[in-house]
Amino acid sequence: MRIILVAATILALTGTAFAQHVPKYGEVDKDKSPSDIAAEKAAERAYNRSLGNIPDKGPSDPWGAVRGPDAVKTATKSKGKASTAPN
Repeated sequence: MRIILVAATILALTGTAFAQHVPKYGEVDKDKSPSDIAAEKAAERAYNRSLGNIPDKGPSDPWGAVRGPDAVKTATKSKGKASTAPN
């Protein structure tokens, strides 16, 4: 009885996986109808319009509240000094 139950469970789980169509190598896609092409173009235009609605943010400094205002200035100055340091 257990074997039948295990077999039925495996069959139920793998049945839906075999129902999916996975394109094989070299298989040509079906031609799109004009309505499919128009819907795809409309979706692309809507996507590009929605990207335009995102406001541009300036550079963010997540550690800005932790560091003091002098830390940024000293970090940029130390870069120049490192290259001219005496040996």
